[in-house]
Amino acid sequence: MKSTTQLDAKGLACPMPIIKTKKAMDELNSGEILEIHTTDKGSKSDLTAWAKSAGHELVKHTEENGIFKFWIQKQ
Repeated sequence: MKSTTQLDAKGLACPMPIIKTKKAMDELNSGEILEIHTTDKGSKSDLTAWAKSAGHELVKHTEENGIFKFWIQKQ
């Protein structure tokens, strides 16, 4: 999936992935996609819930070798 920007949040524990994601999303234009990489297992539920509550779309998420990848489109 093509992203506009990538955010490396690997090694960070909650709530830092969410805080960094919010800051990065604030800098994007509507329709652009942020790709986030994290190792925090709680990120799956946290980022899914955050994207919904913030009005953005979680386009895709995968897990590969302990790294969780999320693609969130700014609405």
